[in-house]
Amino acid sequence: MCDTLVKCNFNVTLIGRELNNSRPIERPYSTKRLRLFFNKGFLFYFEYNLRLFFLLMFKKFDVYHANDLDTLLPMWIVSSVRRKTLVYDTHEYFTGGPEIQDRFIVKKVWKTIEKLIFPRLNHVFTVNSSIANLYFDDYQINPKILRNIPSNITIQKIRSKNELGLPIDKPIVILQGSGINIHRGSEELVEAIATQEKFFLCIVGTGDVIENLKTRCNEDDLKSKVLFVDPLPYQMMMQYTLNSDVGVSLDKNNNINYQFSLPNKIFDYSKAEIPYVSTNLIEIKKIVDEFHTGVLINSLKPEEILNGLEKAIDLSKSDSYLINIKKMNSDLNWEKESEVLTATYNSFK
Repeated sequence: MCDTLVKCNFNVTLIGRELNNSRPIERPYSTKRLRLFFNKGFLFYFEYNLRLFFLLMFKKFDVYHANDLDTLLPMWIVSSVRRKTLVYDTHEYFTGGPEIQDRFIVKKVWKTIEKLIFPRLNHVFTVNSSIANLYFDDYQINPKILRNIPSNITIQKIRSKNELGLPIDKPIVILQGSGINIHRGSEELVEAIATQEKFFLCIVGTGDVIENLKTRCNEDDLKSKVLFVDPLPYQMMMQYTLNSDVGVSLDKNNNINYQFSLPNKIFDYSKAEIPYVSTNLIEIKKIVDEFHTGVLINSLKPEEILNGLEKAIDLSKSDSYLINIKKMNSDLNWEKESEVLTATYNSFK
C-alpha cells in the first residue's frame, strides 16, 4: 500500500512496532518503529496508543491512515484537532475476534471506541463484502472493498528444496503467515500430519500457538514430518511457497471474524500456482466457486484434512487447473485492487 501511495506522489511515513525479532527494513519512504515496554494485554495497548498519540501530535501530516481499531483512537483525535483527513482501513471485524469474545470488559472498551468514531468517518476500507455488510448494519456506512492481494509481478524460484531443508520425496504442505493463532486450525493440521507418512508440513511465520505446536512436535519427535521456519521477508517466504505442493488455510467457523475471513495466504498460494485446502468459509467459497483453484473441507478431523490434501494434489494435475490459476492471478492482483485506493487518495489532492 505504501509503495502505491508513493507512486501517487504522496510523501509516506509508516509507523509500527519494533520487536526483539524485527528485521532491519529499507523502504522507499520514511519509517518509524516504536519499541514498547509492554507487548501484550491492556498495558501494551495503552502504551502503544499513548505513544502513537504524542508522536502524531509532534509531526504534521495531511492524511492519517489508521490500520485497524487498535490505532484508530489516536489517529482520530489528532486528525480532528488538526482538521485533516482520516482514512480507516479495517482488515477484520475487530470486535468479533476470538481473542476478546470471552473478555466482556475488553470487548466493551473496543466497541465503545468503535461506536464513538465510526459514524464520524468519511473514508473507510475493509477486506471483503461480508465484513462491509456487518459495518453497514452497525453504522449505515458502506466501506470500500480493498483486499490485500499480491502484485502480479512474477517471483522467481531461486532456492531449491534442498537449500530450504525440505524433502524432495514427499508432497510439501505449507501453512504461512503472521497470524498462526488460536482457532485457525494449525493444531488440527499438525495432528493430521502426525498420523500419516505421505505429506511433509512446513509452517512459516508466527502466531500465538507456534510455541505450543513446537512443543507438540518435539514430544512425538515429528521432525521428519514438520519444519518450523521463523518469519521471513515476503520474497523469501514465497520461496517456501513456490517449493510447496499444497497450501492450507483452516480458520474455524466459530466466531464472526473468522466466519467472514479471506486470508491473504489464499492469494499467496495462488501466486505460487499451488492449490489450497480451506475450511468452508463464505468469502473463500466465493473464490473457489469462481476459479476452482482450491478444495473446501467441512471439518478439521484428521481424515478430512488428509482427504482434502489428496484432492488438492489431484486438482493440480487436472487439465484445467493451470488455466484456472492463471486466470485467478490475472483477475485478482494488487494492480487492479489498488485502483480504489489510488482513486480515494487522488481525491485528497
